[in-house]
Amino acid sequence: MPCPALPDGFDLTDPDLLHHRVPFPEFAALRRSQPVRWIPQPHGVAGFADTGYWAVTRHADVKYVSTHPELFSSSLNTAVIRFNEHIERDAIDAQRLILLNMDPPEHTRVRQIVQRGFTPRSIRALEQRLRARAEAIVAAAHARSGPFDFVTEVACELPLQAIAELIGVPQEDRTKIFDWSNKMIAYDDPEYAITEEIGTRSAAEIIAYAMNMAAERKRCPARDIVSTLVAAEDEGNLNSDEFGFFVLMLAVAGNETTRNAITHGMHAFLTHPGQWDLFCRERPATTAEEIVRWATPVNAFQRTVAQDTELGGVRIAKGDRVGLFYASANRDPEVFTDPDTFDITRDPNPHLGFGGGGPHYCLGKSLAVLEIDLIFQAIADAMPGLRLVGNPRRLRSAWINGVKELRVVAA
Repeated sequence: MPCPALPDGFDLTDPDLLHHRVPFPEFAALRRSQPVRWIPQPHGVAGFADTGYWAVTRHADVKYVSTHPELFSSSLNTAVIRFNEHIERDAIDAQRLILLNMDPPEHTRVRQIVQRGFTPRSIRALEQRLRARAEAIVAAAHARSGPFDFVTEVACELPLQAIAELIGVPQEDRTKIFDWSNKMIAYDDPEYAITEEIGTRSAAEIIAYAMNMAAERKRCPARDIVSTLVAAEDEGNLNSDEFGFFVLMLAVAGNETTRNAITHGMHAFLTHPGQWDLFCRERPATTAEEIVRWATPVNAFQRTVAQDTELGGVRIAKGDRVGLFYASANRDPEVFTDPDTFDITRDPNPHLGFGGGGPHYCLGKSLAVLEIDLIFQAIADAMPGLRLVGNPRRLRSAWINGVKELRVVAA
């Protein structure tokens, strides 16, 4: 049946649209009437030699695609659903070296290595240090007089410091990672004036920085995760190139996403004061998961169909791109009661904010949940009277649900 709420030419990845809002009404209309729908695009506008993609908006269908990599490839066109229209195909293909853009069996090999750094024991070992860092970050923000930007003063700091702790980046270098990762994903936002060349150079800077770290650990191993991942390549560890691309992925997956989850979470609390009062009073263990569902920092990734198949009763041809709209899946009323309600006691909460399962389920989920929990614990202890002094300024991006600025003041 046709979808009356979706006008001709409407594109769910249009950065101008996402600069202002996540299209929740359109997602709802699609879920009801055309949960797998062809979205036409001008030829090449997303960086690909095609004329559009299939939008997948139901929770069940997003999970199905995510858990069938033999049918839906991350490697053929990468997982990024929209690049700058001027990107060269060689630049897209180069991104297949990133774990996010691999398929099994290569993905399986690399993931088995890097997940050594994300074991429950590894994350528990970080908890006390990250708790102290969260408290120090919030104390520094609280000490400021007058309004401040929550994004730069609070939300971005703990993810950056966690990455630094995890892989041994000196804390004084974390601002480099912040700057490089911002430039990599901000190519759609004119405020940053980031060209494709600048974004590519920033990616190269991160890779070179990480490769130098890897080379140093090979010469002089330390008791850290870098040494664990790169020492003795012939024993099944990462080579320097692979480690470089792993850190590149962390700079976005471990920094941008958690930072935006924290920012959206703070905005949700301050616009739902009853939930903030509840959190300050009871600290529900379910809070972080609901923040991630509500925020859904990655609006969408994509897969490319590896063989003719059917999804949601629709025939899809080999080579077609398929957009996985996590923001829609996380508001699916077939799965969530009152999906448009922010409820930090929601349980169960089978959201897809960390991916839809399968081989690409978020490697750092436990670390992200810990960071979110620790930062809001610290805010509730030190700044329970925090309040908004302006609307969030959103990032213009085709796939990141990002916030550039959130002005707040401590009461």
